[in-house]
Amino acid sequence: MRQESTFTGLFEQYMEPLVEGRRQTCRSLVLDALRSGGEPTRIYHEVLWPAMERVDRLYREDRISTAIQNMAARINRVVADQIQSFLPIQPSNGKRILITCAAGEQEELGAQMCADLFESNGWDVYFLGGGVPNDEILSLVGQLRPDILMIFGSRPQDAPVARQLIDEIRAIDAVPQMNILVSGGVFNRAAGLWKEVRADLFAETAVEALDLASTAPPRTAERRSPNAPKKRRRRRRPPLLVQPGEED
Repeated sequence: MRQESTFTGLFEQYMEPLVEGRRQTCRSLVLDALRSGGEPTRIYHEVLWPAMERVDRLYREDRISTAIQNMAARINRVVADQIQSFLPIQPSNGKRILITCAAGEQEELGAQMCADLFESNGWDVYFLGGGVPNDEILSLVGQLRPDILMIFGSRPQDAPVARQLIDEIRAIDAVPQMNILVSGGVFNRAAGLWKEVRADLFAETAVEALDLASTAPPRTAERRSPNAPKKRRRRRRPPLLVQPGEED
């Protein structure tokens, strides 16, 4: 309980200089917490991720400008790099993840935090960032054959882009056993949207994404995307009542 209340206080202390653009103050607050024994994963989960979501909400409510949103996102990315250097590195677990996201500072920040946590937990991580064409992502999926493809998006316009990529992957049956995991604000705000884009898994946070990816079995033909169209079975013709050559 004591550590939890400390992180709650740290989050509130962190938000004010974050939206004011005070980079050094933000870095110092987090660095002090890390040097005092704060667990890096919990700081990601209870400070940096909520700060990212708070900034996104303030922007959508027109309470901060685009300039403030971008400035805060860049500070968060600097702080994420700072936290990453404190993360323990576990032995390789033999699993591979490819992470992509929509183009934008907020999207790259969320995807970067996920990449950091997966790498810390022994995953072989390939982080593409945003703005990568679908054909290049498809090519990498075929080359790397990852266990998980993660797509991060936070804006409403990110959902149809994710759906198009997933449809293309499924159409060519690229790496059939690969699960597709989506995360980000737009999927958090719209219940069931992850099913509509035909993803296999959905996580609200980076920590939840790691837990889901680590425990999900490989995708199989039986465990299809929730709203994937069902295959129609061909009707068999009834057997001939008269053998060929016996007709009148």
